[in-house]
Amino acid sequence: MSSVKESSFQFNKKIKVSFSGGALSSDSGLLLYREFDDKIGFSELIQEKLHVNDPVAHARHTNPKVVIQKIYQHLAGYHTDDQADELGTDPVFTTLLEKQRLASQPRLSRFNQRVDADTVQSLEAINQDILDRLYALRPSQQMVLDVDSANFETAGHQEGSAYNAHYRDTGYHPLLLFDSLKGYCLKSKLRSGNVYTSRGVVDFIRPVLTHYRSLNPGQDLAVRGDSGFAVPGLYSLCEEKKVFYAIRLKANRRLDEKAQQLVEARQKKQNMPVGAPIVFYSEFHYQAASWDRARRVAVRMERPEGELFFQPTFIVTNMSLPAKSVVKFYQNRGTMENLIKEGKNGFAFDQLSSTRFEANAVKLQIRMLANNIEAGFRLICLPESAKKRRLCMDTVRLRLIKIAGRLVHSGRSLIFRLCSHCLYQKAFWQTLNQINRLPALT
Repeated sequence: MSSVKESSFQFNKKIKVSFSGGALSSDSGLLLYREFDDKIGFSELIQEKLHVNDPVAHARHTNPKVVIQKIYQHLAGYHTDDQADELGTDPVFTTLLEKQRLASQPRLSRFNQRVDADTVQSLEAINQDILDRLYALRPSQQMVLDVDSANFETAGHQEGSAYNAHYRDTGYHPLLLFDSLKGYCLKSKLRSGNVYTSRGVVDFIRPVLTHYRSLNPGQDLAVRGDSGFAVPGLYSLCEEKKVFYAIRLKANRRLDEKAQQLVEARQKKQNMPVGAPIVFYSEFHYQAASWDRARRVAVRMERPEGELFFQPTFIVTNMSLPAKSVVKFYQNRGTMENLIKEGKNGFAFDQLSSTRFEANAVKLQIRMLANNIEAGFRLICLPESAKKRRLCMDTVRLRLIKIAGRLVHSGRSLIFRLCSHCLYQKAFWQTLNQINRLPALT
């Protein structure tokens, strides 16, 4: 949007500023994402598979095009629907989406009112298809699946919003499953705020394990979860699918007794002076009343300096690694917290403002798609120096998306003349070259 307002600065009256520079965009780096999109057929998948119960679809702003527009807005950091009005004639967005003007906020709101459970399922299918294509470009023999829940704060009267005693907050309590080695969000499910952490987790994970086990039978799959997911059904599922797992157990009287026995056995073999910091690892077999059989439990016993008692950490597992390695493997699930934080900060996972529950579920799926396109872009397209640093989304936006550019019409060509003083020109060209070398998957 242009403005005729002009203002001068106190430090130098000769300097004046106004937003009247013409057909400029601050998001020219999105051209890289559109090229990547074309290589992997992302927009085509949405066109083919999105389902919305909309008998009076808009001729220009079809439902698939609305979803694609939303995804590109999220990539650029524009997470609210009303920002579409400000971007209405932005030269980069209109060129990428092949429109004269973007869908407006009222049109996006009408889309939110028409989505339903079938729309959620179609977006889940799209996410799985695009993940399969991304994995095909960078195959791996290992996948570490971290499952966790999160708190998405709500405001006002939103369907499904409820008080959660654990978070001491009112909101939603979704399930999230990430591939922590690559940063992909494999699946997400919006849930009411008052459900317990593990509610529905077995049904949530089962299709994912089935898919990847059938796709690559020899692949090493592992599931990690905190004590909120310590349910026997999840252990049995992993054992059925030949998937490794490392899940923390909540302490109880029987586990504490076994831990005390380990300490006593250790004291007989080794002098452990009172007050000295000590850490050791061990294991035992244990069967809870709800389990169908005994399972291996790896234990980390730690006594901080100056303390009298040991603090145990219990990890139930089917891995054959030494107890110390199992515990270290579990402790690396801190990556999951960073991935959820990135989803919130980079793609507004938790900013679900619709009153309808299904509309918010669709918003979460769309933001998950944007997250995965970005994760694939970083993993596959960025220069090697940038990949090693695992840049956050805000840094990628600053360096590769937020590039000023002017659209120039020249004969049959559309030329984007980008900022000559951009500090990251080299990274831009390296990234484009990486994309051009990718095989087309469509």
